[in-house]
Amino acid sequence: MSKLLVIVGSTRPTRSADLVLPWLTEKVSGHEAFDAEIVDLRDWPLPIFGEHFGTIGDIGDPTYSEPIVKAWNAKIKGADAYVIVTPEYNHSVPGGLKNAIDSVWVSFGFRNKPVAFVSYAGGQTGGVRAIEHLAHVFVETESVPVRNSVVIPHVRDAFGDDGQPKNPVVNVAADIMLDDLAWWAAALDKARAGGELAPGTFRLQAALAAARLFRVARARGPVGLSARHRGAGCDRAGFAGRGQRAGVRDAA
Repeated sequence: MSKLLVIVGSTRPTRSADLVLPWLTEKVSGHEAFDAEIVDLRDWPLPIFGEHFGTIGDIGDPTYSEPIVKAWNAKIKGADAYVIVTPEYNHSVPGGLKNAIDSVWVSFGFRNKPVAFVSYAGGQTGGVRAIEHLAHVFVETESVPVRNSVVIPHVRDAFGDDGQPKNPVVNVAADIMLDDLAWWAAALDKARAGGELAPGTFRLQAALAAARLFRVARARGPVGLSARHRGAGCDRAGFAGRGQRAGVRDAA
C-alpha cells in the first residue's frame, strides 16, 4: 500500500476547499492502493522560502532555518504519492502552496514520485490553469505529474446536500485519476527500490568538474600529474570518475 498525501493548497478562512475535502477524503480513503493522509497547509505555517546552504548544516541530516521546515521536508519525503488540491488565483496557484513546494529543498522529497491534481474555482474554468502551472512546477522537482486530473467548475454549486458531486463526471474523473496515481506509485516505488540516479543538478556539476580536471591535466601534460593519475593512464574516464565524486560533494 502506498502512502498518499492529499495536500490542501488554500488557507483562506472562506476557502471552497472545505466543500471538496469531505468528498475527496472519502474517495482516497476508500481506494485500496492507498494509505491516505490529509495535509492541510493551515497546519503548516511555513516561513517564506529563504533556505540556503548556510541554513542546511549537515547535508546528510539538514537542520534548515526552522524546525517546521525540517519537519515539512520529512513529511513530504515519507510519502509515495501526492494529490494537490488547489484553487486558481490570478490564473495560477496560491502563493502559500507554491511556497510549500519550494520549501522541499535538498531533501528531494517529491523526486521520482507521482503527483495528481484536483482543482476548483467559482467560474467555468474550474481552476485548470492552476493545474497547468503546477505540472510545470512538479516537473522541476523531478516528480511525475499524471495527466488525468479532477476539475470542478462553479464549486459553490458543485455538491449536493449529501456532499457528493452533482455532476457524475467528477466522480468518474476522480476514479481515473486515483487509479493512474496508484499505477505510477507502484511502478516508481519499484524503480526507486532498484536504485536511483543522483539528482540531475549533481550530475551536471560532476560532469563539469570532470571536464575541468581533464583540461588541467591535458594542459600540464604527464609531468604535471600525480603518480596516482599517471598510474591510472591519465585517461578521460579516470578524471570523470574523480570529477563526479568531487562534483557531488561541491553540490552538497
